[in-house]
Amino acid sequence: MEGMELVGKMLIFGGLTMTVVGGLLWLLARLPGLGDLPGTIRIERPGFTCIVPVLASIVLSILLTVVLNVIVRLLNR
Repeated sequence: MEGMELVGKMLIFGGLTMTVVGGLLWLLARLPGLGDLPGTIRIERPGFTCIVPVLASIVLSILLTVVLNVIVRLLNR
């Protein structure tokens, strides 16, 4: 029975995590100017648009790395 409880807790935690991350992405998409950063590759054809935000991805990666490192260091005290 303990194995099923662990799986249930993991599923709940994963669902809550995905909900929080989805909400943050939804809010970040509403910030003005985020898609207009230099380094954004935009390919537009009739009926097709592809946007690759290279600089925004790098900035987000650095920001998440710093935040997660701070969280891990605080938890290891």
